[in-house]
Parts: sequence; structure tokens; C-alpha cells
Amino acid sequence: MSLSEPSLADHVAPLKAGAHVTVAAWMKDTLALALGDGRVVLVAEGVEREVEAHPGGGILVGAGDGRRLVTGGDDGRVVEIRADGATSELGAGAKGAWIDALALHPDGAVAYAAGRAVVARDVKGREKAFTAPTTARGLAFAPKGYRLAISHYNGATLWYPNLSAEPEAVAWKGSHIDVTWSPDGRFVVTTMQENALHGWRLQPDKGHMRMSGYPGKVRSTSWSGDGDWLATSGAEAAIVWPFDSKEGPTGKAPRECGVRPARVSRVAFHPKALVLAIGYEDGCILLVRFVDASELLVRPAVKGSGISALAWDARGGRLAFGCTDGQAGLLTVPG
Repeated sequence: MSLSEPSLADHVAPLKAGAHVTVAAWMKDTLALALGDGRVVLVAEGVEREVEAHPGGGILVGAGDGRRLVTGGDDGRVVEIRADGATSELGAGAKGAWIDALALHPDGAVAYAAGRAVVARDVKGREKAFTAPTTARGLAFAPKGYRLAISHYNGATLWYPNLSAEPEAVAWKGSHIDVTWSPDGRFVVTTMQENALHGWRLQPDKGHMRMSGYPGKVRSTSWSGDGDWLATSGAEAAIVWPFDSKEGPTGKAPRECGVRPARVSRVAFHPKALVLAIGYEDGCILLVRFVDASELLVRPAVKGSGISALAWDARGGRLAFGCTDGQAGLLTVPG
């Protein structure tokens, strides 16, 4: 990719979302924007069309795997949306309970949570259920094998849905919100209500990793393509932790990228290069290249239009973004 220009703003095409953008995801060459009013906007070859994924409700969570977008709503439904606009219901919370979290497995499995109830649905449609100790706030599948991390109050639980083995608890006092699994499977990291991250080294020692000092809550995380870095929001710069050794970030200082007088709201690593897209609460978007720390402007600050979603396509040639006020755009990286 070429990042030789001081600004990439002229290469951004505006998109019409019309409501808070909860999630942006790519299905090959089709972009999907999941919105807070229950709609999904599909964009392909410059043409936008709408899908009523959650009529009369709102989309709370969503995830894409390159083939589809799966959304969870306040109508208690889990819905799959394909690039052609076809939708199907994959599950539902008991008595219409809101879908609080969901995750996708590379093989096509889906997991979702409503309150304490967690359901894992494999690629053949077989479902297994688990009751978390408290409300399940985050879900993440391991990169290999059929294992699910569930974050909740006082830690996380690691569960094999297809095995009778007792789920493994990894504990740390406090309220754990989102959870992510490192690409090599060695680390599980949660974001916390207490403006910090907490991690566990699953190999070799089950050691703890505490990453603190954030002025705000971390609500966005992104792993680099090589798995050596974890970028996070929650400060006036993207805080990027090193995970390139067996100890992870223990005893190491993070990098700070894109320091600005506004808090970072979303982060997204380029899928192939060490380039980080950073979205801010004031609507600005920067690209930061790790090799020389160069910064390129994608979008200037826009009052009342904070960045709520970022997503690179699989090739890394296009970056989509969505905002809290319903604005959205698509950057095509030149060169």
C-alpha cells in the first residue's frame, strides 16, 4: 500500500447510513453497515441498499467473517445477513432478552449471549448452552479449536461446547466487559470497567497481565496481522501493547500512536501491514505507520460525528468507517 500523501481525505467517498453505525464489516467486496435503528446498509460497486434486519428494534452487537454479517438486537434475535441481502434468524434470547454479545468462529459457528445464558451453535446448527456466573459481557472464539472465552464479573470462563470437561475459570476481581483471544491462542485479554485491560497467559504458566493507566474505558481492540501487537482505545492516543514474546506485555511499555486532544474511540489494524487506523470521538481518523510513525489524515474532526466503527477489507485496500450521527465513508487507499 502507498501512504506517500500527506492527506487521504480526497480519496474518501461519503456513504449514507442515516443512523448510529454499530458495526462495519466486509463480505468480500460488499460492505455492510449495521445501524442502531435495526437496518443494515449494504454497499457494493457504489450502490447502497437497505435490509431490515431487526424491524422495530436496534442492533446492539455484530460481527463479520468475510462471508456474512451476524447481528444481535434489542429484539432478542440473532440474524445472519448475506451479501445478496438474504437474512435468516440463527437464534434468540429467552423471552426476547437483549443480545449482549456474539462471536463468530472461522468454521462458521456462532455464539451469542443474553444475560447469563450463552449459546454456541456449530456449523451444523447443533446448539450447546452454558450459564455464566454473572451476565456474559463479551465472547470470543479461540483461533484454533472449538473453544469459547466468556467475560463476566470477576474474570472469564474458557468453555469447550462439545466436551463434557468442566469449563476453566480465569479469575481477576472486577467487572470484565469485552474479551479477545490472541491470534496464536496463547493469551486471553479482557477490557474492564475499571479503565484497564487484564490478560492471562494460557501457556505456559497461567500468569496475569495487568495493563492500566487509561483515562477512559477501552471499548475497541485490534490485533496486528502478525499477532505481535494489540491496539486499544480509551486514551488520547491509540495504546498499543507488545505481545511478541512469551511474557506478553509484562514489564514493557506500550507504544502511543496518533496523540491528539481527543479520545480514541475505535482502532483497526491493516490486515497485512503494520498500519493502524485510529478513529476519535471528535470524528477524526488517522492512519499511523509503525515503521516510521508517519501519520496520514483520512478524515478531519467533525463536531458531533464521533467514529463508532472501522473495518478494513481483506486485501487492505479499502477502509470503511461509520459515525455516531449516521455519517459514514469509504477510503480507497491509492497506489
